[in-house]
Amino acid sequence: MTAVIAIQQLCHRYALAVDSRDIEGIGRLFIPEVRVGRNMTGRAALRQSFSAMLATCGATIHFIGNHTVDFIDDTHATGVVYCHEEVQPLGGTSWQVGMLQYWDDYEARDGAWLFVRRRVHRWYRQFPSQTATAQIVPGAADSTERSLPESFPTWQRFHGEVREPDHHENV
Repeated sequence: MTAVIAIQQLCHRYALAVDSRDIEGIGRLFIPEVRVGRNMTGRAALRQSFSAMLATCGATIHFIGNHTVDFIDDTHATGVVYCHEEVQPLGGTSWQVGMLQYWDDYEARDGAWLFVRRRVHRWYRQFPSQTATAQIVPGAADSTERSLPESFPTWQRFHGEVREPDHHENV
């Protein structure tokens, strides 16, 4: 069961790294020789690919749900991960929502489980309606909360923002 938990945590860490724009963190979740697209390999290529992709959208939220893990042997496994995603278009205020699955291959190296490959299979993506009656107000509800995604230090670095540290932020 320890390996299952480690693999599930890998998927949760991926979602957090993507949503917080921790590009270095995303790279560390994959094997060093990860295949990126048809012609590239390696973590540097993966980081470059994610940087380019994430620069085209605003905030993202990936909520991880059901997760099955099947072991091939002691160091190899496959899995299916359900994910509800919300994506804010760059410069927009509305949110696109969708439901997808990741079909994963995992490998244990040096005591840690890593992604070998992730494939996205999508059920749907719903774009906001022009006649929607609900209004989403971004940001913190009151002074005891902090706004996401701007509160992530990695988000600020990704967008080249400099912010004074707030020593009273929630941890």
